[in-house]
Amino acid sequence: MELKKYIVAIFYALSSTAVVSAQYKEPEKKDKIEALYPQVSFDSLQAKQKLGKGTATIKGVAFTKAKSKWGLKVGQRIYANQIKVTLFPVTPYLESWYALRKEKESLRKRRYVYLSKDAYRYRFEAITNSDGEFTFHNMKPGKYFLQGFLGYTHNGTYNEYTGTGYNNYGGQTDYYQQKSYSVDYEDRIEAFVEVKEDGEIVRVNLH
Repeated sequence: MELKKYIVAIFYALSSTAVVSAQYKEPEKKDKIEALYPQVSFDSLQAKQKLGKGTATIKGVAFTKAKSKWGLKVGQRIYANQIKVTLFPVTPYLESWYALRKEKESLRKRRYVYLSKDAYRYRFEAITNSDGEFTFHNMKPGKYFLQGFLGYTHNGTYNEYTGTGYNNYGGQTDYYQQKSYSVDYEDRIEAFVEVKEDGEIVRVNLH
């Protein structure tokens, strides 16, 4: 009898565990994202052919500029130090992805447009030096899309109100203390580039 009770207890324990593990936890709204993909079919043979070996070279410099409070890039160049630059062949699929991203993507609404896993496989990568320079060797004539992500920190100061003092004649003086702040940014830097003939050196600014 005791053995039966023990077996029943184990059964209920396992059953309750199974129910708990099957529960769905609703994500917070701030964690939800909407992922969109191009509806055009991806041609892997075409992409592979476009990335075949050639004799041209693409040489570039990757950089950005700090943004003003109005969102404009101003000031001196911030060079991409040791970042990855990715090169994709321009195909009908990539053109569809780029157009869809331009039309639908919204960082504020957490709506993103992605390449498919198959399309992302067909790429070359290069790493910049401390001056933001990068090179892709052995390229064929054709059109390519370059992309990188450049992180940087903007430092500044502001005056923080700390209080008000009054004198014996009814006057007052407001006091401020200078404070420092820093804000981290990450810019997506991109460019289209075209190699027109074998053996040429194409130069591009990626910003």
